[in-house]
Amino acid sequence: MSRSIVTEPLTAAGFAPFGDVLEAEGTPDRIINQGLCGRYHDLARLEFDGGRAGISLFRAEPRSLPYTLDMVERHPDGAQAFLPMTEHGFLVVVAPDDGGRPGRPRAFLTRPGQGINLYRGTWHGVLTPLHAPGLFAVVDRIGDGPNLEEHWFDTPYRVAPEGGT
Repeated sequence: MSRSIVTEPLTAAGFAPFGDVLEAEGTPDRIINQGLCGRYHDLARLEFDGGRAGISLFRAEPRSLPYTLDMVERHPDGAQAFLPMTEHGFLVVVAPDDGGRPGRPRAFLTRPGQGINLYRGTWHGVLTPLHAPGLFAVVDRIGDGPNLEEHWFDTPYRVAPEGGT
């Protein structure tokens, strides 16, 4: 038996309790490079304890919808930003904290050109591209200690596309 959640489009307002939406929308904050580049400035709240920020590349296998969500994780010592290096959107699953355990998850579908920054300690699903090659730049904490908690659901969730089965 599984429980169902339906995807929703990723918006800054809907995602605000969990992190930042990274996208180049609207008017840039600054025009730089001899007027040929718009800078969208300081889009993410990156917080790290006992380490430093690092950039890694992740290549994740694509998944498909409907998707079975049986585990979420969190990183108590640092934020994590996921920046797709392809034109494809991806699935983002997050959950509020409920007394040290994840509450009911929410699932978001990004648009091409959107990335995310997960706040430190946010419960989230694993990196879930929906198209190959699943290549992402990830900015996160590099430091000593595991910085990882996992929670396995007794009953998994079934993540279905909005309006789909």
